[in-house]
Amino acid sequence: MDLHADLMTAIAKPLPVVVISEMLGVPLADRERFEGWSHDMGRALDPSFLIAKETVAAAVAARREFVAYFRELAKERRKRPTGDLFSDLVSVSDEGDRLSEGELVITAMLLLVAGHETTTNLIGNGILALLNHPEQHRKLTEDRSKIPNAVEEMLRYDSPVQLTTRLALRDTTIGDESVGKGAQAVVLLGAANRDPRTHENPDRFDVDRPSPRHLALGQGIHFCLGAPLARLEGRTVFEALLGAGRAFHRTADPVWVKQVTLRGLESLRLEFA
Repeated sequence: MDLHADLMTAIAKPLPVVVISEMLGVPLADRERFEGWSHDMGRALDPSFLIAKETVAAAVAARREFVAYFRELAKERRKRPTGDLFSDLVSVSDEGDRLSEGELVITAMLLLVAGHETTTNLIGNGILALLNHPEQHRKLTEDRSKIPNAVEEMLRYDSPVQLTTRLALRDTTIGDESVGKGAQAVVLLGAANRDPRTHENPDRFDVDRPSPRHLALGQGIHFCLGAPLARLEGRTVFEALLGAGRAFHRTADPVWVKQVTLRGLESLRLEFA
């Protein structure tokens, strides 16, 4: 019997929330709230001139809800540690080590929001790339040992985060452009990942691309804290879908989230034969 499903609502959106919530020890009943808060905060990451006032208001409200929630959860974990990551973070804070209460709350928010949106986009964008390139899809189906390298190519080819901002700590020259100390620069990660000076045939999706280099997960001190987890989740999903023995194809055009900074799908409807 054929199976119809929206990849995004069935797997790509809930999976990262469930995984990071399990790690943090967040109660199952609260996970849908996190997905909503994360969504509202993620929508406000675009440059300010592209964001509507109501989007900013929703993000501010979600942030307040997040902070209040984790402050209360921290109180509970101090009384009754449960052996999860958040209990460990609370312990570090209480012992006067590196985390203040504010840092504790912000760290938990970062883990939930960043770990959710980017991994969701990796899964959706990656499956769409395979569907748009049948020969590459066939390669992975026939040899799933290629999946780890394919995940890196998916991150390069259609980056979950397209841009970020950086503050210049000193006068800097980038190419022919001068950036003064204290100025803010917009860094186009997606463009860098298609730079022909770094990548041969950069617009070609190739799961056999030798060691695909990319900036999709940042670099240096700004390298993504959850990169190993995102890669693991991506590999696990692709292994499961490609190893299930059922072919799948799109039954409708993909629907993209209307955003610039985070590039991902709202809907990707599939049929499994």
